[in-house]
Amino acid sequence: MKNQAYRMALLYDFYGDVLTDRQKEFYDLYYNEDLSLGEIAENYGITRQGVRDVIVRAEAALTELEDKTGLIRRFLAMRGELEQIRADAQAILERSARYDDGELERLARQILDTAGALSRE
Repeated sequence: MKNQAYRMALLYDFYGDVLTDRQKEFYDLYYNEDLSLGEIAENYGITRQGVRDVIVRAEAALTELEDKTGLIRRFLAMRGELEQIRADAQAILERSARYDDGELERLARQILDTAGALSRE
């Protein structure tokens, strides 16, 4: 994956609901709000190590779920394949104009519309 922060954001988006409320809160503050371990510890009156332990356990739980299910890996692969479908449909659409083929143009536009709808879901 692209980088650690992106990976952690995806893990949280896909599997964050399995975390405890405290894990969610600390994970969000650390990765999304960009607070340091020390800042979180100070705000909650615990040690920096205590915050780190909560975040490490959350990361482990999320990573384990991805290792078992592979949802993110499949999501990223399908997103890439969907982009290829869009590019291919666009190429068909451009060629259909050269041959003045209304049916081919209609089908290419339908594929583009469907690909667009799928990418918004």
